[in-house]
Amino acid sequence: MPHADVNGQRIWFEDTGGDGPPVILAHGFLMDADMFVHQVAALRDDYRVITWDERGFGRTEYDREPFTYWDSAADCLGLLDHLGIDRAVVGGMSQGGFLSLRVALTAPERVRALILLDTQAGTEDPEVVPGYEGLRDTWLAAGPVDELVEAVAALIISDPEVNPIWIAKWREQPNDYIQQPFETLMTRDDVTDRLGEITCPALVVHGTEDVSISMDKAETLAAGLPGSDGVVKVGGAHAANLTNPGPVNEAIVAFLADLPD
Repeated sequence: MPHADVNGQRIWFEDTGGDGPPVILAHGFLMDADMFVHQVAALRDDYRVITWDERGFGRTEYDREPFTYWDSAADCLGLLDHLGIDRAVVGGMSQGGFLSLRVALTAPERVRALILLDTQAGTEDPEVVPGYEGLRDTWLAAGPVDELVEAVAALIISDPEVNPIWIAKWREQPNDYIQQPFETLMTRDDVTDRLGEITCPALVVHGTEDVSISMDKAETLAAGLPGSDGVVKVGGAHAANLTNPGPVNEAIVAFLADLPD
């Protein structure tokens, strides 16, 4: 399995290779690089596509220390360094979008464009935090029991054929693996006021049935990014790129084709 030693972590990644322009994609909370299987298939003939597992998830070996999405952004940049890539299209879904925005703020010269899928620039609404904390507490105490994982899968995936694949993945992990990533998710900073600093082209795609991040947050994100033409609305819930790949891939392919060199 390919790993890169980056910032004290062993980052797992996949790289299609080739001479095409590089595109690196970061997954959402409780997911891993496998959620981009449809995007890799659609892009690999024309682009060098890199997907990776972030701290706390998938096959990456991390040190279990507290971290922020700025640290995850540094991991993304470190992985690009490892691969000898100076500049790439950087993208992600949900928390992958959180870190992608921070990559663009940290090293704008290295970001050719942004692909932002079902994500936002702000923090969690205070009224939903207790509910999420309750899910976290149940997970830590009892593990991924049926009622819990079905509720979580409904929030993220909401597809009866795809849900069981990810529920099985969650059950392979120790119960406490979500503890620090959850803290990172809940305590992230708000970068909405800094969106104007990000001047590269930006694609914002959002599922119309996303109940984890509402459409108005996607619209705020797109409005704040000078390089965005607004929100591309597609069917599907939070992981729309996984469950509704057709329209998401169509938007991504068209966006990449129109990018300036």
